[in-house]
Amino acid sequence: MARGRFIALEGGEGAGKSTQAALLSAWLDSLDVPHLVTREPGGTPVGEAVRSVVLERTDLEMPAQSELFLYLASRAAFVDQVVRPALAAGRTVIADRFNLSTMAYQGYGRGLDLEEVRRAVALATGGLEPDLTIFFDVPVGQGVDRQRKGGLEPDRMEREGATFMQRVRDGYLALARTEPKVRIVSATGSPEEVHENVRRLLAAELPETFRLDTV
Repeated sequence: MARGRFIALEGGEGAGKSTQAALLSAWLDSLDVPHLVTREPGGTPVGEAVRSVVLERTDLEMPAQSELFLYLASRAAFVDQVVRPALAAGRTVIADRFNLSTMAYQGYGRGLDLEEVRRAVALATGGLEPDLTIFFDVPVGQGVDRQRKGGLEPDRMEREGATFMQRVRDGYLALARTEPKVRIVSATGSPEEVHENVRRLLAAELPETFRLDTV
């Protein structure tokens, strides 16, 4: 049985990752590609417990190192219990966030040493990397407006404000220039336009799994 593909969707707040994950899942259904859509932190009991602390507990203040290790505790369980078994079974995994988030948010956003963050990530994942990471880029102000218009209550990270979010976006863009399996897709268009660009990207990068002859 062929190993499944691992695709990570990344982006700042309001980039539309969840919408794109749902559209991508529908497309994969049409291609008869067995797949799993999941999120990180989350996807496992440990991950969901961590998510409730690092995102939903807006009253908490914590050192950047504590935040980093909480995220990585979730990721270790996520890789062991979700990603590796799915890939071994031949399923494609679509993850809403993975390693690049940690480097952008805790590295560039929080100011932790990027190489130390990278080593910690590798320890948590056992060196597992996505076959492709798609960064949905949107200006910080536009992303915030989308969140506000959607009536979504800001989580603990979103409450950090525009300056923090700009550092995160700048980090993503810098990483996209240096990480070999990261590609940028503009998220400023309609969901359908963005999804079409995602299709074309996947078909170009991983043609043995993704094709454009099925709509």
